[in-house]
Amino acid sequence: MENSQLEQQYIERVEASLVHTYNRYPIVLDHGEGAYLYDIEGKKYLDFGAGIAVCSLGYGNVEYEAALKAQVEKLLHVSNLFYTAPVAEAAEKLKKAAQMERVFFTNSGTEAIEGALKAARRYAYTKQSGRYEFIAMQHSFHGRSMGAVSVTGTESYRTPFEPLISGVRFAEYNKLESVKEQVTDKTCAILLETVQGEGGIYPAEPEFLEGVRKLCDEEGILLIFDEIQCGMGRTGAMFAWQDYGGKPDIMCMAKAIGNGVPVGAFAMTEEVAAYSLQPGDHGTTYGGNPFVCAAVSKVLDIFEKEELLPHVREVGAYLEEKLEELVETFDTVVERRGKGLMQGLVLKRPVGEVIANAQEEGLIVLSAGGNVLRMVPPLIIQKEQVDEMTEKLKKALSA
Repeated sequence: MENSQLEQQYIERVEASLVHTYNRYPIVLDHGEGAYLYDIEGKKYLDFGAGIAVCSLGYGNVEYEAALKAQVEKLLHVSNLFYTAPVAEAAEKLKKAAQMERVFFTNSGTEAIEGALKAARRYAYTKQSGRYEFIAMQHSFHGRSMGAVSVTGTESYRTPFEPLISGVRFAEYNKLESVKEQVTDKTCAILLETVQGEGGIYPAEPEFLEGVRKLCDEEGILLIFDEIQCGMGRTGAMFAWQDYGGKPDIMCMAKAIGNGVPVGAFAMTEEVAAYSLQPGDHGTTYGGNPFVCAAVSKVLDIFEKEELLPHVREVGAYLEEKLEELVETFDTVVERRGKGLMQGLVLKRPVGEVIANAQEEGLIVLSAGGNVLRMVPPLIIQKEQVDEMTEKLKKALSA
């Protein structure tokens, strides 16, 4: 893809100023509308990335933008030493959607993971159980801060930053016996993604989640679900575990709960809250400020008003059909994995090539797990746009 002079100027300015932690695509995006993004030269892209599963409502939602503008004009930020109406409304709506009892707002998914780990250890401390170890899953991804990367099951992410937080064991995802083998009398919590995202789009098997929940109950271990990417309607349930049953003790979320503003949260049961974080144990300057809470509140209103969950189930099933057709058509497409509007195609050719070809065709898709083409479009996507994506992807796979 050849960049214009203006695009190249912006690219060079970014590369000259920012720490080089991302290998960015050579596209300078300018604005969005619905499920489409436009670069500064006006080229149109069908977006099947949604800012990595963030922009569930797509771009330019009038009701959402009006709510944010109204809050900007009223009050952006106060400290958490005071009460505000937006945090009350957002917390009530979010805990209802999550089927949990207590919520702590953060600025990101990584911070939600950090808070969940602290909550689990504080619970064990209060109970005087002597427990402190975590069991996480191989090929998992939970973030890049020291605590989050300590429980991320990809060695290449961890190695440059060792020694990390001690007391972390890794089990094989979807293998209950592997989890049981890691349990000791020091295990305080088991952490897993209900659908693994960065690791390659692996949905949990129902028997596995059921078995882990039972194991936790029998052994007095807390169960933490990371629903940062797979939650908030993406799989067709408000949170993916709700399709399986087996309620977690603590749950992490972010991304789509704010549709683009920097907000995350971890939620817990009343039982965990009673023995867990106390005043002074945890805090945040920006987390749960009026602006982001106005966004969360409005997103949840729109989900209900627009009946997005039935829509995701319908369009998700259609997307699965179309992707299965690609598996049958192309020798380089090995299999489809996923749930709802969180889908992946396993490829036998370099994923980066296909992503670049797709961009030439005006389609944004992502990668996961090294050899998986990841599709996490805005939840407002229509069947016609699934057809459009399929045609563009066929050209990208044929090139």
